[in-house]
Amino acid sequence: ITHKKEEIKKPINNNRSTIAPAMLSLPKSRTLTTLRNRMVFPSCFQSKAPSHHHQLCQNRTILGLVPAIDKRIYRMAKSVMPAISKTEQIALGCGTIGFDRDIFGGSPSLQKLIDNYQPKLSEEEQAFLDNQVNHLCGLLDDHEVSLKKDFSKEAWDYMRDERFFGMKIPKEWGGLGFSTQAVSCILAKLATHCFDANATVAVPNSLGPGELLARYGTPSQKEYFLPRLADGTLIPCFGLTAPHSGSDATSLIGSDCVVQERDGELGVLASFKKRYITLAPVAGVVGIGLNLTDPDGLLGGNGEEGFTVALLERNHPGLMMGPRHMPLNAAFMNGTVEGEDVWIPMSCILGGQERCGFGWHMFVECLAEGRGVSLPAGSAGAARGVAAAAGAYSRIRKQFRVPIAEFGGIQEAISLASSDGLITIAGCDLMNAIIDNHEAPMVISSVMKQNCTERGRRIVEHGMDIAAGSAICRGNKNYIGNAYMSLPIAITVEGANIMTRSFQIIGQGLTRCHPHMLELIESLQMPKSEEKKAVETFTRQFYNVVRHGVTNMWHSVSRGLQSSVSTATRSKTAYKDGDKLLEYHENQLLRLSANFALTADLCFTLGGKLKFEELLMGRLADALGAIFLGYATLHHYSRRRGIQGLEALTEHALLRLEKEAQDALKTAADNFPGRLGGIASLVMKLGCFPLGSRPYQDPHDDLTKEVARLITTPSELRNLFEEGMYIAPEGQMHQASDLIRALPVCVEADRVASLLRREKRQPTPDEVDLLAKADALRDVLIQVDVFDHLSEEEAQPGYIRPALVGTEERLVDQERKSFTEIA
Repeated sequence: ITHKKEEIKKPINNNRSTIAPAMLSLPKSRTLTTLRNRMVFPSCFQSKAPSHHHQLCQNRTILGLVPAIDKRIYRMAKSVMPAISKTEQIALGCGTIGFDRDIFGGSPSLQKLIDNYQPKLSEEEQAFLDNQVNHLCGLLDDHEVSLKKDFSKEAWDYMRDERFFGMKIPKEWGGLGFSTQAVSCILAKLATHCFDANATVAVPNSLGPGELLARYGTPSQKEYFLPRLADGTLIPCFGLTAPHSGSDATSLIGSDCVVQERDGELGVLASFKKRYITLAPVAGVVGIGLNLTDPDGLLGGNGEEGFTVALLERNHPGLMMGPRHMPLNAAFMNGTVEGEDVWIPMSCILGGQERCGFGWHMFVECLAEGRGVSLPAGSAGAARGVAAAAGAYSRIRKQFRVPIAEFGGIQEAISLASSDGLITIAGCDLMNAIIDNHEAPMVISSVMKQNCTERGRRIVEHGMDIAAGSAICRGNKNYIGNAYMSLPIAITVEGANIMTRSFQIIGQGLTRCHPHMLELIESLQMPKSEEKKAVETFTRQFYNVVRHGVTNMWHSVSRGLQSSVSTATRSKTAYKDGDKLLEYHENQLLRLSANFALTADLCFTLGGKLKFEELLMGRLADALGAIFLGYATLHHYSRRRGIQGLEALTEHALLRLEKEAQDALKTAADNFPGRLGGIASLVMKLGCFPLGSRPYQDPHDDLTKEVARLITTPSELRNLFEEGMYIAPEGQMHQASDLIRALPVCVEADRVASLLRREKRQPTPDEVDLLAKADALRDVLIQVDVFDHLSEEEAQPGYIRPALVGTEERLVDQERKSFTEIA
């Protein structure tokens, strides 16, 4: 959004005084405070057409006083605004903004999402999902993979031959050229069966050098590497994280290279120590993030110092790859990449010499795919697996002669897992469509990574609670244990969630997505030689910020009053009307968006200190995530409505999201920091909660029971979760598939048994067969794996467990006989 000087401003009553929300944490000054409190919008904003008087007034925008005072205020603001580092400047200029800016603006549009973003698969992509992905899953025994900590050569060769590592590489280079939606669906389906396969396929299609090469590689680099990456000859990895630069990966501490010249060839001498690098132990090529310096000026203006990416093959002299980490119980390859005084010619710099110092641009713009697509896809797979398999288990498993699906605690866990699952799937669909629309939304991708991986962890925890003992006994019958041990890994990689939530989302969002702040902040970074232009920009954008804050205050109060009344008078079954469901929840999200935008404006009272208020930023990140995912859930419903039961689950999900956003904003208001925190807190409470109460509550029990019923009995809603799962062929032992197939039989048997009790009669022969079949299925499906031994040592002939050896020794020493001999 650009604001031109020629723009005709909306008339404003010149006799009306307005108190501007403080934007920056300026030194305390009675004079400045008085001037602010007496601020009057200049009369030039009442003009209906440009004039000489109008142009003169453009130089008197903040206080309507002489430019000297505007300049003084600008300098005071500049003095308390910390300098933005080069890395931060690059980050602010990378990626795109779209719907995230609409939320920060306070009035996002659901219709805009519906009109612009339609996630879909081509026939070729759907066929790959139905055939190659299913075949790969059939090659993988998840339990065996977790024990051997590797795939079979057959599985590795199949992934290579079928271009699983080249799904995002364009077809002209031998790849599949698949859409983001296709890659996400493939990764989610793999996650329903084997999380290690999900992680292995995800890296080459997100942060592997393949996409970076396709965008930024030199012609010779593309010609050599891309075909080999597409057919799997070279498995890729990306080395960024180092021991002293984890979530702050761009600091590149200990990953240095110096430009040198050897035998007339320009290159860099590099030393680095990378860790946590997925696929490094088996990678044939690695992209390494380095901090390049050029003390002798050898680059000669062709390239710059800073973050640079080098491409090294596994046999590169001095490169050491192979040692493995063991991330919890996961089997996917993860290890170290190291080198000491490694000579790297300029031909191995990604993009060539001219791309020296350009690595952060490359990394940030490609990061949206890894953070916003690959990791959430794993959570979507977990959601499908828990809803479909654990939902079926809860109906099949009986305690006290009653299916545990009838227990209130189980119903609560199922409904929470299912609504979190719907939220995650909806978020993935929308995010995929945004990226397929050639956008790279950095803030939304961070929201997706942090929010969906956290929901994925909660989903699997609920699944573990439902499956109980069968979920903790490892073996082929355990369909959830490995996912339970894998989800925490997703939470830590590509920027730990605790860091992403605490400062990245809001820190970048406020400057990048606020409609006016980026230009204002850039004006404060201008050199003194451009002060005149900077002051003009600053004063103009300051007025825009004030107007933005006042508008959002009005929207917060007016929408808050309306939504509070509509919530209080709304029937518990109103959601059954799809149109009313959409209308009601869109109005609530509009209200919450205005609340969030108002709070974002108030954050500028903290100035540069905002970056240290991580508790506040974390709560605002929670609110932003809930709002975005609320719109994603409505977007999903508008596309998939007509599915029996979808209204109930959508209602459950949105009620929870609205309460999440409300509670996050309330906690932020109660704890607003800074010297002006008391004022900001009061303004926030008046705007966000005009009636003093919080209207949004958790879903009521009847809705929870209805959602649980739909997920634990055959329904179209269950089919929605099952449609993205791997279902093994009949006759092949696969616990999740067997549970799903057994559910209709067990539900029908329970219906017949209930009918027989009511009618007080004996079953017919067909009914006898049905009841016997259900009992047999239940008996098989509730069993867990048992092993003669759990280690190679235990398997040795004559082996006796140490505890039993000790028991025997003690009995011999005491000359004790068995109880039966004594008796």
